[in-house]
Amino acid sequence: MKTKQKRAQIVLISIGFLLIILTYFYYPYSKKIKTADQQTSQNYLMNKPDDDHDTSFEDVQYEGSYDLNKNFSIKSDKAHILNEEPDIVYMTGMHVILYLDNGRIVNITSKKGTYNKVTHDCYFEENVSATDEETKIFSDNMDLLATENSIKVYNNVIINYPTGSLYADKADYDFETKNFKVSMFDDKSVKIKVFK
Repeated sequence: MKTKQKRAQIVLISIGFLLIILTYFYYPYSKKIKTADQQTSQNYLMNKPDDDHDTSFEDVQYEGSYDLNKNFSIKSDKAHILNEEPDIVYMTGMHVILYLDNGRIVNITSKKGTYNKVTHDCYFEENVSATDEETKIFSDNMDLLATENSIKVYNNVIINYPTGSLYADKADYDFETKNFKVSMFDDKSVKIKVFK
């Protein structure tokens, strides 16, 4: 019986030593490694290039409608979405097609721009060109605001239409009615050339 008790005591003491070693040596060591790994991955995430903070796409296309019955299509050669702004799409080589009620089609292109997937607002930058085959608009910037049902064109605006052309700093244009409101930033006079 004493031999069995000695064996049991040796087994219990061994288990005790094993638990002490695991508790005071192995567990803190493994936790230290895990913490170091987490810090390394956090440092990597914080210091990696901006390209890694977003999702990039090529040949992107969005289809939708605004004002319930007006369809549009947005295309882009390249696009990316930042993790901090998942509703905003940053585009390069942006092309928007608006299908108007009267059957006219408006094409708007720019070197770059942004599209809000929730509000359907589009902001065009650099070499902006818009045409419905009759009227042609060129500028540095254009805001196509579905939330306000308006088009704001600004910075070096040139509008060519069948009866003339005009140069201005900014213009609000309505492709449906073909009406525009033109102004200059510093209240200078607007240059308009009318043809008969």
